[in-house]
Amino acid sequence: MVVVFVLGLIVSSLLERRAEVVSIYNNRKHIFKDAIVAQNELFAEDFPREYQTWLKTADTTYQGEFNSSQRVDVLAARPEMVVLWAGYSFSMEYNTPRGHKHAIEDLNEILRTGSPGVNGNKDIQPGTCWTCKGPDVPRIMKEKGIAEFYKAPWSQWGSEIVNTIGCSDCHDARTMKLKPARPALYEAFERRGEDVSKQSHQHMRSLVCAQCHTEYYFKGDGNYLTFPHDKGFTVEDIEAYYDEMNYSDYTHKISRAPILKAQHPDYELWRMGIHGQRGVSCADCHMPYVSEGGVKYSDHQITSPLAKIDKTCQTCHREDAETLRQNVYERQRMANDVRNRVEKELAKAHIEAKYAWDSGATEAEMKDALQAIRKSQWRWDFAVASHGASFHAPQEVTRILGQSLGYAEEARLAIAKVLARHGFSGDVPMPDISTKEKAWAYIGLDGKKLQADKAEFMKTVVPKWVQSAKAQGKLIEL
Repeated sequence: MVVVFVLGLIVSSLLERRAEVVSIYNNRKHIFKDAIVAQNELFAEDFPREYQTWLKTADTTYQGEFNSSQRVDVLAARPEMVVLWAGYSFSMEYNTPRGHKHAIEDLNEILRTGSPGVNGNKDIQPGTCWTCKGPDVPRIMKEKGIAEFYKAPWSQWGSEIVNTIGCSDCHDARTMKLKPARPALYEAFERRGEDVSKQSHQHMRSLVCAQCHTEYYFKGDGNYLTFPHDKGFTVEDIEAYYDEMNYSDYTHKISRAPILKAQHPDYELWRMGIHGQRGVSCADCHMPYVSEGGVKYSDHQITSPLAKIDKTCQTCHREDAETLRQNVYERQRMANDVRNRVEKELAKAHIEAKYAWDSGATEAEMKDALQAIRKSQWRWDFAVASHGASFHAPQEVTRILGQSLGYAEEARLAIAKVLARHGFSGDVPMPDISTKEKAWAYIGLDGKKLQADKAEFMKTVVPKWVQSAKAQGKLIEL
């Protein structure tokens, strides 16, 4: 009788919860005709719980040992990275990510997007760079065409993309079902003979993240956003994809190596970790469920699981919060130790390669060294560009970084042999790159001018974009 009574209570609770959820959907005041509704504020009245927690993605108070919600200047902390990216825009500025609420302002403010329209500066990035910054993107793609969106200059969409990452990026506004809004995801699945629409609901709770948190490249003169997953998802699979087409993101300014730039391969590494392999979705840890009355909903304050261990880790693990936190940090520290070594060795390899070129080395002599640099840097970038990779797949990340270190040392040995053939022995003199500013100077980057131009851009250009968006009704004033 007790068991029957308890089961009755559970069934009653479930029915009550389902009834309240159905009531919420059936009594929506805003019924949309289009799948994409860019203004996130229009969802607030019908889905107040989700909306209020989404607003909290503006919060930057969380601070962990390695990943926090504040904007941190990574190049200032790791100046070797300036040298590693010499000749590419990431050498200008690279920061830790903040919450989704800051996506558009962070893109406008970062030096990598340049200062078009200021002091004669032109665009240095294509429209593709906006792709994951908000629901205005799929709206424009529908209005103008996908290819037209990508190949436009970055500044062309400045007054159009004004609503930050929100509801319609992940949900069909008509039904609120999970539906990724970025075509590159669907195109990648189709090339592998798969269908996004046929994925399970649990997998979809990761795919709405994977449409942006993944490795990608800009294909062809039209800068068409493409996911390189045709051969698979491992660092070697994607490298083979790029090697087959003889692709590189840029030629390194110092070493002349053909470099692949990894773009936060979070989805790939999540798949390789124990949580991904066990079917734990991105949302399970970054958007934990919350119960309020008879309603169960996802917390839309997307942040580190360590910020809410009681709602994330402890739903499965029985250990206390501090033990779980230290378990994560322990894995991250081990990966970080290898990373520190790689960055120093790889920076030296680039610098020594320049010394070899200056000493009269030929392309034939440098071929093996440059390929080793390419392999090393690709693995380093793949491991460190992914947010939280050393937690998602600590064994795989440590393996990749170990390979990177090996290739960096192989490159340095090959360069030493080239230098010996040109009559040089001993240690190559190393420049002072102990600060970001000194590293900028070494690679020939005028950081002060970039910062001054960007300040003027934020003062004069961006306000005009915002004013234009408001005048056209694309941005709601609260």
